[in-house]
Amino acid sequence: MSVTPSTAPAALSDQEVQELDAHWRAANYLAVGQIYLMANPLLREPLRPEHIKPRLLGHWGTSPGLNLVHTHLNRIVKQRDLDTICVWGPGHGGPAVLANSWLEGSYSETYPDVSRDAEGMAKLFRQFSFPGGVPSHVAPETPGSIHEGGELGYALSHAYGAALDNPGLLVACVIGDGEAETGPLAASWHGNKFLDPVHDGAVLPVLHLNGYKIANPTVLARLPEDELDALLRGYGHEPLYVSGQDPLAVHRAMAAALDTALERIAAIQRAAREDGATGRPAWPVIVLRTPKGWTGPAEVDGVPVEGTWRAHQVPLDQVRDNPDHLARLEAWLRSYRPEELFDATGRPLPGVLACVPDGTRRLGSNPHTNGGLLLRDLPLPPLEDYAVPVDKPGTTLHEPTRILGDLLEQVMADTAERRDFRLVGPDETASNRLQAVYAATGKAWQAATVPTDEHLARDGRVMEILSEHTCQGWLEGYLLTGRHGLFSCYEAFVHIVDSMVNQHIKWLRTSRGIAWRAPIASLNYLLTSHVWRQDHNGFSHQDPGFVDHVLNKSPEAVRVYFPPDANTLLATADHVLRSRDYVNVVVAGKQPCFDWLTLDEARVHCARGAGVWEWAGTDDGTREPDVVLAAAGDVPTQEVIAAAGLLRRELPDLAVRVVNVVDLARLMPAEEHPHGMPDAEFDALFTRDRPVIFAYHGYPWLIHRLAYRRAVHPQLHVRGYKESGTTTTPFDMVVRNDLDRYRLVMDVIDRTPGLAVRAAAVRQRMADQRARHHDWIREYGTDLPEVADWTRGS
Repeated sequence: MSVTPSTAPAALSDQEVQELDAHWRAANYLAVGQIYLMANPLLREPLRPEHIKPRLLGHWGTSPGLNLVHTHLNRIVKQRDLDTICVWGPGHGGPAVLANSWLEGSYSETYPDVSRDAEGMAKLFRQFSFPGGVPSHVAPETPGSIHEGGELGYALSHAYGAALDNPGLLVACVIGDGEAETGPLAASWHGNKFLDPVHDGAVLPVLHLNGYKIANPTVLARLPEDELDALLRGYGHEPLYVSGQDPLAVHRAMAAALDTALERIAAIQRAAREDGATGRPAWPVIVLRTPKGWTGPAEVDGVPVEGTWRAHQVPLDQVRDNPDHLARLEAWLRSYRPEELFDATGRPLPGVLACVPDGTRRLGSNPHTNGGLLLRDLPLPPLEDYAVPVDKPGTTLHEPTRILGDLLEQVMADTAERRDFRLVGPDETASNRLQAVYAATGKAWQAATVPTDEHLARDGRVMEILSEHTCQGWLEGYLLTGRHGLFSCYEAFVHIVDSMVNQHIKWLRTSRGIAWRAPIASLNYLLTSHVWRQDHNGFSHQDPGFVDHVLNKSPEAVRVYFPPDANTLLATADHVLRSRDYVNVVVAGKQPCFDWLTLDEARVHCARGAGVWEWAGTDDGTREPDVVLAAAGDVPTQEVIAAAGLLRRELPDLAVRVVNVVDLARLMPAEEHPHGMPDAEFDALFTRDRPVIFAYHGYPWLIHRLAYRRAVHPQLHVRGYKESGTTTTPFDMVVRNDLDRYRLVMDVIDRTPGLAVRAAAVRQRMADQRARHHDWIREYGTDLPEVADWTRGS
């Protein structure tokens, strides 16, 4: 169906159209004012250069279209009493979203000093993109926002995440045609194959085609309409088209399209919820074509502006110095007839606000956009029910993530009615040994099924799609609207969402300084199938660098954990799932791993973050050790314990201290990270001057970076992954990267004063073992028996 100005039904009265247009003009006026003005907000006197900001920043081109959508969402929310939020994909259209928030009153309620009158309008204008003010894009400071506008591509996945398990919620999502060219956005169209009409809300995408990006036309805007229509229908949508540049005609068309879309959504939900319909529905999408920079200057300095890429940011950029530009700006502002929109005190007139809903129905006041207000504590079962017994460290093995999967199954079961926990991942839930959750819930799926399918369910709460971007976007939208979740991913491929996690961390850091933003559940990553056990997949699957990336970010918002066994993983998971306002990265293996600590010991060790394992070393505590062997990560821990055993056998008089690190931030100074250790505590653990051989899961230079200020740093020697990978045996991976037990013993001998000469024979035996390993795996294809069959004490 096509709804255009020439065919739109006359559903609105003339008065309704005039009221919608008044609201839209007011929003446009406020958007332009924010970009340009620092005084004289209502043009009560002729515009002068001193009224203009010295630096003109902001994005005008998308703002009129966003204002149109906001105005018309107001109408349908008020008319139908809808619980609605909107995700604003063209995030740099911040002037529009701020303008509408101010008009509806939610901005002044949130920020009382920016009152809804002339004085408040002046503050609204001055603060925009101004030192000490607010950003030019939609941001945490913006009431009604759950989507950081600093980066394009994620609006639609955020919208679907917000709609999951929110059956009464309508999530509108404006997608800019520049954003629509990104890979993440292209994949996120498939969210409709996972949206359950019974238990989830509805997503209404609005594809806004204004034709241009910063300097080029956009792909979708230049497609013939039949090709665009085929594309959207192929994605599983029924398009409704609105186009034009005559405001009154577009108002009628937009109203008709929204009414039609909402009737279709209601019919889909009614069929599923009341009639038991199980077919995958074709959800509506609105395609809105309006000129870029609509109602702005048609041309400037003899070149076209409105409807071109030149309208993208600041159409008139010499207003302070060019009298013609100043005059054109004043004419532009007065074209909205502000005297018809605001009274003598600067308050919006009743007709301007006729379409605005009340209270929490306003888009800027909906509690779903401040999800911490709705958040409930996650019911987590007692860890004792899942802990593995450990009679003696290093003698039994379990798959840590499989043990965690049993706990997550119970979490899924305990949230079956409240539906506020989701597990997301790119087709890897079972691969990562978390498949126990399928006993409590299936995998969300609305598309066709065949008899050989397993665990697919229309109401499932496990989300799998082979797009890490989409998984991340779903979970972010889910968390930001007040729920809980976990993202499970192969370690090497979580890098795909590097820039997305950047934005979420920035959101969290900013939100922490905004009093009205309630804390949300943390974004929790479980990274498994990690670098040391990708021996079968090879070099392409071997990359532990996501941790380096995350630890570069705001220390108050990021945490990184390396639980070395099943019980420490349980203790860590319990902690991160209870936490708020963090990005937690948990790196844990899925392959059989030695059990080192009882549950009680694991809890204490994880709470401490780093500590001495007295049973593993030969340091009796009566004097400083000769050498410290430290580890972070499950495979490095095993190699350190094995190396300590070799040293006990070969050099029994050597005092060896074994330190295990679970919380990597503990290595940082206390003044640099909330979890960092004071120097005295660090020195007590690692000493000030003894050699420290540190076996680390990832790239070794990260440990140096975290610990470079410490007194012992000149004695710190780190072994880790150094980009030497291939398809090989598990132990060969550590040998190739010099992280193996034999190399660690050699490092101890090389770096401990006095050992080089008297332990030369021991060092030679270690080197011989590495050579024997090399020959063995090439002949037999498996690891040395003394490695493959090793247990602590063997």
